[in-house]
Amino acid sequence: MEKLGKLAYDMGRLWSHYWPSYLTGIRNTLILAVCCTLLGCIIGLACGVLNTIPVSKNAPLPKRFFLGLLRAVIRIYVEVFRGTPMVLQAVFIYYGLPYFSGGQIAFSGYEGIWQASLLVVSINTGAYMAESVRGGIISIDPGQTEGAKAIGMTHVQTMVNVILPQALRNIIPQIGNNLIINIKDTSVMFVIGFVEFFATHRNIVGVNNLYFPSAAIEMIGYLTLTLIASFLLRLLERVMDGSDHYELIQADQLTPTAGTYTHPGKQKGRRAR
Repeated sequence: MEKLGKLAYDMGRLWSHYWPSYLTGIRNTLILAVCCTLLGCIIGLACGVLNTIPVSKNAPLPKRFFLGLLRAVIRIYVEVFRGTPMVLQAVFIYYGLPYFSGGQIAFSGYEGIWQASLLVVSINTGAYMAESVRGGIISIDPGQTEGAKAIGMTHVQTMVNVILPQALRNIIPQIGNNLIINIKDTSVMFVIGFVEFFATHRNIVGVNNLYFPSAAIEMIGYLTLTLIASFLLRLLERVMDGSDHYELIQADQLTPTAGTYTHPGKQKGRRAR
């Protein structure tokens, strides 16, 4: 108990002295994680859609060659950024681009550190989201694509109006996972000088050497952020699911009159409770 009391005292002392720095680190972490998750979703959506464009054997040779090349490039991108640590990706992009470009591409100042961090985390997230989007698209019943084509929809119309709305709901949990991962993994950006929550902890520890009390504050902070993110994402899922009680209205006089319908799975869960 004495040790716990001392830990609580040291944590309170650190927070009372450095709470503005901790909050700044939390703010930077959240901004970077949210922005990069959104950008990564856009990248992943583009890659996932391009990977699922159907190509028949009777298609023109230039089209087959172009799509084959595009898919090869996407595959290399996905494998490289999923198969290497983000900390090394940050080093290669922040220090490697100026090295190979002879200084023409450089990230100068703290603004440059922000730009490099956004770039690294976004393309890393995009590599994971590309496979999630592809999986979400191919998980949709092929009969829906066939039905859309049967009523004259083009491939773009089918994707926008039929497939993607359903695929988006299917990949919402993966988007949430990536957001939570980014909240934690942005901590590796300290290697290029980005001052987020973990870098703030390192700076404070360098002044007072109270490593474990500061680490405990970090642990509580990250856990709080991820729990809030999980709660908000589950709330979003429930909103997208809509109500479990539907009113069926028939305009045609020859069909049965209006009635109600309750989702059987949700009704079963309700009875169990």
